[in-house]
Amino acid sequence: MIVPLMLTAALLTAPNARTFHEYVALGDSWSADVSLTHLTTEHVPSGCAQSSYDYPKQVAAALGVAVLRDATCGGATTKSMTEPQNVDYVKGVIGGVNAPQFDRLSADTDLVTLGIGGNDIGLAAAVAQCVNLLPTLTVVPGALLPAPLGAPCKPRWVSGGVDRMSERIVAAEPKVRAAIEGVRERSPHASVLLVDYLAGLPEVGGCYPYVQATDLDMDWLGDKLVELNAMLARVARASGVQFVDTYTSSRGHDVCQLPGVKWVEGLLPLSTDPLGPAIPFHPNRLGADHQARVVLKTLGVSTLRGRV
Repeated sequence: MIVPLMLTAALLTAPNARTFHEYVALGDSWSADVSLTHLTTEHVPSGCAQSSYDYPKQVAAALGVAVLRDATCGGATTKSMTEPQNVDYVKGVIGGVNAPQFDRLSADTDLVTLGIGGNDIGLAAAVAQCVNLLPTLTVVPGALLPAPLGAPCKPRWVSGGVDRMSERIVAAEPKVRAAIEGVRERSPHASVLLVDYLAGLPEVGGCYPYVQATDLDMDWLGDKLVELNAMLARVARASGVQFVDTYTSSRGHDVCQLPGVKWVEGLLPLSTDPLGPAIPFHPNRLGADHQARVVLKTLGVSTLRGRV
């Protein structure tokens, strides 16, 4: 098992690396690195399930910024940038309303990370729909048992040569671009980084029954994740912001890997990183560590290994 690596305050900084003072983190659950065991309400309500070790907090600690405003929240979409997000799931226990994430931006903000788009296209919901209790079975030739008893979910999304998830990715592109424009309007002097999604799904095939989805569905979902990240890279280039590619260097750490190797949890809601309950199909602490390392590398900062 690989011991989780946290980022140290000791830095190796390139000569041209900037110093930042006010950092605002925007994004969804893959930026909040949502957790049930290390949930914090320092920056957002409990319903956001924001973790105390998410990559924005690690980046802020490594850079030594004076001000961090971490607005990241599970379930956020591009609408959540300008509209309040209701996360009142269990009143009095886990809930609240996350203010519009752009409310944390100011004219003095000089660093912004943005990780968004997955909920706009409904990828997380699609993954949940693709979970099957049984492997693909046929009652009679050509007849599959209905989902969740073995039938793949891809036909729900792809029919007549039309892939509705691909259509959603195309539709989300101007929304992400508008979010970046919104950041620039509010924080014109900020360095803006657009962060993509970790390689949480295998590139070829699945691992049934370790993760209960058919190989056909896992291939399709993996392709959509690549397609989503490609869209984010296009937006970054077109908008003139820095693109943070966490996907490429996280290959081989997907949901099908063993504990200590996988950086994204599978269907079983338990994790060894950290030990305890987990939120399925989301980055664990190892994933958050990797996201932080890649963000810092993009900023021209190298970190020494070891705990803070």
